[in-house]
Amino acid sequence: MEKIYVIGHKSPDLDSVVAAITYADFKNKKENTEKYIPAVAGEINQVTEFVLEKYGFAKPEILTDDTVKVILVDHNEISQRFSDVEDLEIEEVLDHHKLNFSYGSPIPILVKAWGSTTSIIYKKYQENNIEINEKLAGLMLSAVLDDTVITKSPTCTETDKEIIAELSEIAGIKDWQAYGIEMFKVKSSIVSLDAEEIIKLDFKDFEFKSGIIGAGQVETVDLAEVESRQGDLIAKMEEIKSSGGYHSVILMITDILKEGSLVLVVTDELEKIEQALDAKLDDNKVYIEGLLSRKKQLTPNLTKVLDK
Repeated sequence: MEKIYVIGHKSPDLDSVVAAITYADFKNKKENTEKYIPAVAGEINQVTEFVLEKYGFAKPEILTDDTVKVILVDHNEISQRFSDVEDLEIEEVLDHHKLNFSYGSPIPILVKAWGSTTSIIYKKYQENNIEINEKLAGLMLSAVLDDTVITKSPTCTETDKEIIAELSEIAGIKDWQAYGIEMFKVKSSIVSLDAEEIIKLDFKDFEFKSGIIGAGQVETVDLAEVESRQGDLIAKMEEIKSSGGYHSVILMITDILKEGSLVLVVTDELEKIEQALDAKLDDNKVYIEGLLSRKKQLTPNLTKVLDK
């Protein structure tokens, strides 16, 4: 039987992994087949491991074979794919990020400006009357809560909030806010991680006319735990910038309770990055109240400045 792998972006986060698992499940059930296989582009993070174990789902295999057919979920840009092979055989794209995609053949592409790719997949289950059991609902709820920062992110829509309420009921979770905080405590624990692991927890490349920006984000309920390691983080960011040929490397350390981010930056063009942040950096760092989303706040502002 022909295999088609459903895969998310590099440095897989919870939404990316859950989207791969659930969209493969949806496609198999809808088409009455077993040919769709979830995969990941690298090692999963600690909150993803926690959620998969909690709801009894196996970790998808790491895909290294770029001669296979794939469905891309939770990303579309070539810089974020598991492979940079130009003739990668792509069957479909399902995403909630800005579209920066070209392909030589017509394929289905669905992009919605919602807070989570898993939200899009949940609606597909609904539209096709495919049942979601308690464990699957718990898995999907976890991804939506993670990507919307427990609904605090500006990317969170009313649709996402409705989906959270519906999935909570199916999963039997009475207090989804408390469950979300539990998840973020697991996610933000960095005691055992070195500086590079912290930076790469959720790290993506973005292409602009001025160059490639590497942007990471760490979401925490205790900013002090990360603040104490600023020096090591900035030094490692300098190394990553140099070895990777980046224009800039940016790390958002987001306090989800105080709703703001400490932003660390190493860059070739300080003035442009400060313009994009609308803030002055002091020793490579600045705290910005209200900055929660890399996708909806940081990246669009970088685009305005770096794509001129």
